[in-house]
Amino acid sequence: MCANLGVQNPPIMNQLQSERQEAAWGHQCAGRVNPIAAQNPFCYYAAVTDIAVLVLNQNYEPLNVCNARRAFVLVGRGKAEVLENGRGYLRSPSFVFEIPSVIRLVYIIRRPRPRGRLCRRDVFLRDRHTCQYCGRQTRDLTLDHVLPRNRGGQHAWDNVVAACKDCNHRKAGRTPEEAHMQLIRQPARPAFNPYHPFYHYLDEQVEWRKFIPGWQPDSGFY
Repeated sequence: MCANLGVQNPPIMNQLQSERQEAAWGHQCAGRVNPIAAQNPFCYYAAVTDIAVLVLNQNYEPLNVCNARRAFVLVGRGKAEVLENGRGYLRSPSFVFEIPSVIRLVYIIRRPRPRGRLCRRDVFLRDRHTCQYCGRQTRDLTLDHVLPRNRGGQHAWDNVVAACKDCNHRKAGRTPEEAHMQLIRQPARPAFNPYHPFYHYLDEQVEWRKFIPGWQPDSGFY
């Protein structure tokens, strides 16, 4: 998901790689020694550099998510600044590095606005993981074509809904009217929310929430 920003051979990462083998590191985060780091500096280094970091455009628009290694690179080469830390510090005998949570690019990246794709995940997001026949909210959903495909129905936003397995089996190859079932609402192309790809991070990444417009715990497209 992280864009190629043309960054190579960062001095910060070279320094970390050269020093991470020193057992005397005593890696610390927020002033506390990490027991994993004390036993195996390589494991700790990998764990820290793989954590997710939110990348904002210069105008503070959420751009993508990268790992902490790429964030170190961008900050170290002056291409980004750290806005949120909150994860403590990565320490070596010679340097102390903030472990970033949110960074902001110092230049603007222009890209076209993404549009919603007609796929299972996005249909379930549109329908808020709710069966459109019985109203049951579940993660165990299927796709149902309101007008069955074998009767001329199209694979289109206005003919596809989320359905639980029981309702999909009950409806089978019939229309809702023939199966004596009623839709909760008529399906339609959603007003796509370009921020929804970030939402699944926000249960844990609390410090990201102020940068992601419109987030709610059950946020879909609307």
